[in-house]
Amino acid sequence: MEIMTKKSKKNYVTLLVLHLMLMVYSTSGVFSKLAAGTEFLSFKFCLYYGCVIVLLGIYAIGWQQIIKRFPLTNAFANKAVTVVWGIIWGAVFFRESITVGKIIGAVLVIAGVVLYAKAGEHDGD
Repeated sequence: MEIMTKKSKKNYVTLLVLHLMLMVYSTSGVFSKLAAGTEFLSFKFCLYYGCVIVLLGIYAIGWQQIIKRFPLTNAFANKAVTVVWGIIWGAVFFRESITVGKIIGAVLVIAGVVLYAKAGEHDGD
């Protein structure tokens, strides 16, 4: 049985925060799509794009904090998970269908991230 060290707990917290930041990042796409459906420079258009700017600002600050604490290659590998969030947001906000192809694609993306992360764990062995 492996005992979780203080460092490994910190890494898990950093990974969780990274994924929360990626969720925030992917949410900016929702507001972009909402803005695309409104009249250019209307109040709603400006409001939606204002939300995009705020979300991307939060993400940029969070991303800088993550890469101070997490290997850059691992952080970038995890960015692929935004594909999964895109599928979820499309279904929730825009009633887009979730097809078998999308599910297979999402599973492949997640599998790739997990395989990359597992390979990185053994690099120091």
